[in-house]
Amino acid sequence: MVENVIWPAYLDAGLSRAEGRRVSKELAVEDPTVDEIAQAVQQVGYDAVVERGKTYPREYEPRGRVLVKDADDASKSDLLGATAAYLGALRG
Repeated sequence: MVENVIWPAYLDAGLSRAEGRRVSKELAVEDPTVDEIAQAVQQVGYDAVVERGKTYPREYEPRGRVLVKDADDASKSDLLGATAAYLGALRG
């Protein structure tokens, strides 16, 4: 069982690539929450577990993280791209 971790910083349009953003500016959204990310992951078809008290190593404020269960069949970049696309649609 493989768990992928998605930090909100990976999808945050307000951050640069050096600060932790891992998707393009077009797919990124402003200040994503772990609840929104978990909902988008579930729409993509994976189980998501939210951990609220966690802090991304490049940040100082805890925003939490989302653990994605059993994502063996997708690369992390594909998973992030699909999640970001659904996140944009949820906010749409």
